[in-house]
This record gives sequence, structure tokens and C-alpha cells, in this order.
Amino acid sequence: MNSTQSSDDLIAMSVVEATIHAPVESIDLTEWVFSLTDAEYQTCSKAHIAGGATFRIDGKRMSINVENVGNLLIQHYVEDIAERAHCRLVSMSDSIGPAIDERTKVIVVWDLSVQALDAKTTRFTNHIEVRITPDYLEMLEKRGITLEQARVVARKALNAHNAEEAPLYANNIERKAIAERWS
Repeated sequence: MNSTQSSDDLIAMSVVEATIHAPVESIDLTEWVFSLTDAEYQTCSKAHIAGGATFRIDGKRMSINVENVGNLLIQHYVEDIAERAHCRLVSMSDSIGPAIDERTKVIVVWDLSVQALDAKTTRFTNHIEVRITPDYLEMLEKRGITLEQARVVARKALNAHNAEEAPLYANNIERKAIAERWS
């Protein structure tokens, strides 16, 4: 959390760990994120609709993902930390739903890390945070929903989603590490 964020603006957070049976030195999370194909992204969760990578005008890499986690989310993840063992992406995401004409913005932080457990085993951590924007609060008010009610629903959806995708991400990373993709 940076200095402009507080727990008050947190909608939901989920952290899931999985084991990768490959040495930490054989893994490059940042390259994994920005080379993940659309088909691979879709196989990592039934909620994943589309994924790809591009560049912003300033040259920063961007991962664009479309998924349905409670609402339809269109994420524009920009690299914030881009290291082999730690990749942090931040997105000003479009959240659409439940009706197709209900659209707002949320901030999504996707933080991936790996840590050696031993010479051949690595812990993978998939940490996701969803944070409010003024648009989001305005949308809740119009719908007569309290922030706490929204947090309960969002936490449930995010935790279920992360429990599904994190082990599948770890499997994808493991296959590539064993194949020496990042040697």
C-alpha cells in the first residue's frame, strides 16, 4: 500500500499461495505476465475471457485482461515493479454490471511474488487488491448499496476467483520454468 492508500479505500483483498516445483532462479514473473497468451490466460480460470499485452505511450508495459469476477472487469495493468521474483501491476479498471449500462471504475493491484522454499521448490504468492474510486462510491450511492455490503460481496467473489486462478498460474509458471523459458 502506498502513502495515498489506506484500509478505508480497500474494497477487497485476496492472497493465495501455491507451490511451484522449480527453483526460484528459473522463474521470471514479469516476463511471464507480459508473455502470457490469450489462450493460456483463459485456461487459468473459467472467469477469464481475454488477455494480452501491449505498451503505453510512455513505453511501460501493460497487460490487458477481461474477466468476470462478480462484475465484468476490463483491466489495464501497468507495470509498477518489474523484477524476476516480484511483479506488481496497477490498473484503473472498468467494472461493468450487473446491468450492461452500469459502468464504474475501480483500482486493482495485482502483486505476484516468488520465494525459494528450498533449492528445487518455490512459493508463489498471488495478491490482489481492489480499491475504491469516487466513481465507485457514486455508483453505490445511486444503487442504494453501502460500501460494507459491497465489500462483503466483492470479498467473496475475489477469494473464490483467486483460489481458482493462483494454483493454475503456478502450474503455468512451473511448466515454463522447467522448460527453461527464462534461462
